[in-house]
Order: sequence, then structure tokens, then C-alpha cells
Amino acid sequence: MCAHDNARRDEDWSRLPPDGDVDVAVEGLRMLADPTRLRMLWLLCGAELDVSTLAERLGATRPAISQHLTKLRLAGLVTQRRAGRRVLSRARDHHIAELLDVLVHDAGHRRALGRHPPAS
Repeated sequence: MCAHDNARRDEDWSRLPPDGDVDVAVEGLRMLADPTRLRMLWLLCGAELDVSTLAERLGATRPAISQHLTKLRLAGLVTQRRAGRRVLSRARDHHIAELLDVLVHDAGHRRALGRHPPAS
């Protein structure tokens, strides 16, 4: 089944995914469980950015951003390339953007239904 399909057939949901796929998915979700990393990855879905730009946009220190980027890269969620003396980071591909969009959209629905308190 292709990732762009909107609906799965019932039998697709009756079979468990392979253990290795579940392990990698859980590790990716662990990386997204941190608010700074989720926000960082959100920005990296829309643009290729360096550490200084991310630090400025997120109000964090460059060392903290570098540590977060390393974790995201090791989890396979971010790619990096050199551009002269700068290292530019970007979300791995459109799947990451789709996942974040669904997660944040769903969070908005749950908050609207009163299932979660307003953001502080």
C-alpha cells in the first residue's frame, strides 16, 4: 500500500507491522516527544537551516540546537549537507512533514474538544 493512500483496507490493519518497523517508529516518536525537537523539525520541513538560524528562531543556544540536531539525524529524521563553512539541515523527506502535520492537526482537534488544557 502506498503512503499517499488515504484509507487502508480492513485486512491491512489486522496484520501487525514487522517488529523492526515498530522499533524504528517508536524511536522516531521518542524524538518528537521533545517540544524543542518537534518545533525544530517543523521548521526544517519548510526550509534548509543552519544551527545559528534555528537557535535564533527557537530562542535556544547553539550547543543545545546542535545536540538536538544530532539526535534527529541519528534517528534518520534529518539530513545535513555542507555549504561552505555552514552545515545545513532539513527534514529527511515529505513523510516527516505529513506526520507532523497530522500530529499537530489532531492536537488542535483534541484541544478544541476540551480533552486537553489550553497551551500555556
